[in-house]
Amino acid sequence: MKKLEVFGATKLKGQVRISGSKNASLPILAATLLSNKKIYLKNLPKVKDIETMILLLKSLGSKVNFVKNKNIISIKNDLKIKTFASYNLVKTMRAGILVLGALLAKYGKAKVSLPGGCAIGTRPIDIHLKALSDLGVKYKIVQGYVYATAPKGLKGSKIRFPKISVGATENLIIAASLAKGETILSNCAIEPEIKDLVNFLNKMGCKIKWISKRTVKIIGCKNLSQISYEVMPDRIEAGTYLIASALTEGDIKICGIDPKIIKTEIKILKKIGTNIKIKNNEIYVKGNKSIKNIKIKTSPYPGFPTDLQAQMMVLLCKASKSSIIKEDIFENRFMHVAELNRMGASISIKGNTATIKGNIKFNSAELMATDLRASVSLILAAMAAKGKSKINRIYHLDRGYEQIEKKLKKLGAKIKRTS
Repeated sequence: MKKLEVFGATKLKGQVRISGSKNASLPILAATLLSNKKIYLKNLPKVKDIETMILLLKSLGSKVNFVKNKNIISIKNDLKIKTFASYNLVKTMRAGILVLGALLAKYGKAKVSLPGGCAIGTRPIDIHLKALSDLGVKYKIVQGYVYATAPKGLKGSKIRFPKISVGATENLIIAASLAKGETILSNCAIEPEIKDLVNFLNKMGCKIKWISKRTVKIIGCKNLSQISYEVMPDRIEAGTYLIASALTEGDIKICGIDPKIIKTEIKILKKIGTNIKIKNNEIYVKGNKSIKNIKIKTSPYPGFPTDLQAQMMVLLCKASKSSIIKEDIFENRFMHVAELNRMGASISIKGNTATIKGNIKFNSAELMATDLRASVSLILAAMAAKGKSKINRIYHLDRGYEQIEKKLKKLGAKIKRTS
């Protein structure tokens, strides 16, 4: 099993370029199933989840080719697409369920495994299924698979999601793009990755328009165009490097990210004492010895993202006083706490609230990663600790961070992968 060895303590310095967004690429890849025209996608990150989604598309019959070994692929769907998404491919990532909406819209039927991914919460798909049934879908769940059909095709409807769900919003936008008539979706998630999906679909010929902050109108279309599309940059990767610089008293320039999509993160880091300047879409981040305590609650965009909660927790271990993080998205996303406490942190959990005692010094240790974002939080803590730490089960890390060792080494970190 592969592991990372991290030698701390290190002050990160230099420049880092942000990769394409994993969380935008996955729904866009699923949405390519709607079209029989050739589609070129640029700026896809080279991470495991993207590889898995491409394998899933290939298993359905999509012809996928890499162009000149760059982060560009071409996708072409034959008329004989399969409508079966197997457990072996969907089990490792929850985004696999997004092919359900696309297959139902295009082919009127689908058999899709219930999704997997990180063990950070139950994440049921009942919201997806209820909304799809409002478009005319009949479904049943048998032995871990969703068997779904649209006997009369998908028909537009007015749907209000009972709670904000990124996955359900994406699935329904994709499905409604080919449905007959008009669909109104309200109480939608509005993450930048969803806006990127909408931009992609509209460029392909779909008719999707935001009519208020969380309401979108979709008029079903029939004719789609061949397109080339560049995926947005990864705001969670950018946020991770912002926090890494703040934690290590570093001095980093972050390139290739629109600062507007991480306004909340920048505002919070400034509030606790990080020096951040923005110039020509480049972010300059200088860490400060003095870190102020704070109370944070994770919430849907534009709130503080749950995908940066673990990383921020590491930083707040160095704050002058105790801080509080309330996790309002996933019910099981504090699994990194035990490992951080083994490194010298003092974090207590009560329900969905973590209290982080400040002024601690991290000790090096052998560690076990439990999920994607927990993995990178342990790297951050290891970079702030003296001595050598080992991080096991780093396959989680490879699901969402492109060339993280290479990027960190370029910033001066002492890190290497071993077997």
